[in-house]
Amino acid sequence: RVCCPFGRFYLEKCMSSFIVEDKGGSFESTPSGMHLARCYRIIDLGTQKSEYMGVSKLLHKIMLGWEIHGVNDDGTPIKMKDGRPFAMFKNYTFSWAEKANLRADLQSWRGKPFTQEEMRRFDLKNVLGAWCMLNVIEKPGADNKMYVNVAGVSPVPAVIKNAGLPAAINTNEMFTLAEPDMVMFQSFSDNLKKKIMASPEWEKLQGKATPQQASKAPAFQDDEDIPF
Repeated sequence: RVCCPFGRFYLEKCMSSFIVEDKGGSFESTPSGMHLARCYRIIDLGTQKSEYMGVSKLLHKIMLGWEIHGVNDDGTPIKMKDGRPFAMFKNYTFSWAEKANLRADLQSWRGKPFTQEEMRRFDLKNVLGAWCMLNVIEKPGADNKMYVNVAGVSPVPAVIKNAGLPAAINTNEMFTLAEPDMVMFQSFSDNLKKKIMASPEWEKLQGKATPQQASKAPAFQDDEDIPF
């Protein structure tokens, strides 16, 4: 059975599905502000240990990645020194619960709540290639260093859509721990590899995945009723 819905069956039976991306290294920080952005990666991090208020939990995590298409006050594109677009990433617990951050951001992104029917069969792959406005802010982390974070996701205003959206830069990609593309995995940063390799899902893959394994994504439902 293909597990496409983002419901209870998916969470219980398909905990090893999704994509993994390079976030680390010496990286130029995306400027704070509200930026036009396009989702180009969904990243499966597997089950990770999370701590909050002194309580540890094992939670399945995913990461969404966006390329930034913002402009400076003078109208010049916001780009890295080498000309590439900035990228932003946000980790989510892979949960469809009412108060889950993933659900909250997706509803904010589309500008309206999901119906019961949409929640029963929503396919996360629909956000790949979808445009949004990304609110990027700078705030101190636990180590007191300053980091840029995604503070909010909202729909693209009609005036921007009507003016024409820019061309996509990055290829839409998905890496899943259910059927890992090992060629893609080798392109990840060392830190990201270590994070994924620490997951129990990765341990189950040992002896199965090989660098020669063909690139393959899980079968997803084509659902034109989903607004992304």
